[in-house]
Amino acid sequence: MQLLRIDASSRLENSDSRAMGDQFQKQWEISNPNGQLIIRDIINTPIAHITQKTIEGFYTPSENFTTQLKEATLLSDQLISELKTCNVLLISTPMYNFGVPSALKAWIDHIVRINFTFGVSEEGAFYGMVENVKAYIITTAGAVYGSKEMKALDFLQPYLQTVLGLIGITDITFLPLEGATMDAETFEKMKIEALHKIAVI
Repeated sequence: MQLLRIDASSRLENSDSRAMGDQFQKQWEISNPNGQLIIRDIINTPIAHITQKTIEGFYTPSENFTTQLKEATLLSDQLISELKTCNVLLISTPMYNFGVPSALKAWIDHIVRINFTFGVSEEGAFYGMVENVKAYIITTAGAVYGSKEMKALDFLQPYLQTVLGLIGITDITFLPLEGATMDAETFEKMKIEALHKIAVI
């Protein structure tokens, strides 16, 4: 078993998403004593944004690669390899301005790659190429997004579910922690619920 952990909170201290990620990792290591762990702290070690050459490489057949294109897609190759060899993907991320942090978006832009993690059929339909990966996504937010009006402002969970589904990861469990700055009671309730789910992984 292999766990790939992605941490996306810019807070290196007092981060609720990182703290819950630590709890998940501890439980996973107990359940999988011989498991392998890959940790990608994309704040301490940022993922470079894709460039003109990266995009060219994504759409160029490998037999036509230049040295520049090989270098431009090397990071994408590595990140995709990590993703495809893991059994469990853990993403811990806050909501920033109703969506994903830019650090997490940079990782996503490297791993969502045509003919590597998703394809397009002759009929024009998308299909995923990442198989047998179970995802757990820890999200944190200052407000509570349970009501119809607030849910319309949540672009974090729907986006992650859609983009991971595109590449074939459809077995996703969200562990949301909402109300961090606006509703302490709801936050604590959701924290307990998340811990209960983690306890049985």
